[in-house]
Amino acid sequence: MKIKEGPGRKLFLAADAAVLVLLALACLAPVLHTFAASFSDPVALAQNHNLLFWPIGQPTVKGYEIVLQNRSIWTGYLNTLFYVVAGTLTGVLATAVAAFVFSRRSFLPANFCMLVVSFTMLFNGGLIPTYILVDSLGLINTRLSLILPTAINVFNLIVLKTAFQGIPDSLEESAKLDGAGDLYILFHIYLPLARATVAVIVLFVAVFHWNSWFQASIYLNKRELYPLQIILQEILMQGNISLTGTSADIASSYSLYHTLVQYTTIVVSIVPILCVYPFLQKHFTKGVMVGAIKG
Repeated sequence: MKIKEGPGRKLFLAADAAVLVLLALACLAPVLHTFAASFSDPVALAQNHNLLFWPIGQPTVKGYEIVLQNRSIWTGYLNTLFYVVAGTLTGVLATAVAAFVFSRRSFLPANFCMLVVSFTMLFNGGLIPTYILVDSLGLINTRLSLILPTAINVFNLIVLKTAFQGIPDSLEESAKLDGAGDLYILFHIYLPLARATVAVIVLFVAVFHWNSWFQASIYLNKRELYPLQIILQEILMQGNISLTGTSADIASSYSLYHTLVQYTTIVVSIVPILCVYPFLQKHFTKGVMVGAIKG
């Protein structure tokens, strides 16, 4: 039966839609401004202080020529891709194994262990003890320093554990009767059934590693190991970018192209994650709800 909507209900829906549209525009405006500025004329861009939705002046790709000819950008890209792939695989695997163990009713210390793990969400050792621990493990100036210390996120662990608890125990019992081991049950039963939640965890971990820069600034001193975000920070905060290989007129007037290079570098750094997100977004709402509500 269709419920008749009164004037108050219609007014609420209209106001709700208007607020959501305004929020969407507020989130989209900075992205559109950055893309438009990256193709704008450097002279007009340097003199502009307004929000852009279209390139101003004569559209140009000189900013991309400068950025893509910079070796540090490509080195940072390759390092970031490694950190994202290795960090995501390590993080999702470690989180899945821990969530599987904590979700088993046969594991008696599960509640106590989860209490201890959840305690770290509110209180932790801090930066200095963490640095001392990483240093004592010999991970300083190594790629593992950006992967191992953040392999398990407690929030992701709780979400995936709750999703595993929603899977009927009869499936595990049937598999054990057929001679299946714990690893087989995890990878062939639990992970496929919780694939929506796993996709959300993959997205969370991948975005974290793609945007991560603080750990690299603390644990890495070798420039050849820097991720893209450290290079981006140098360009945005210090104006540090090599112009090797660029044309003489650009090199001689670097200050003119500085603002253009900043916007272009931001675009170069966010495009890959924007391309990946649409493929995982369809699992986002379902995965979070499945992992957040036990039913």
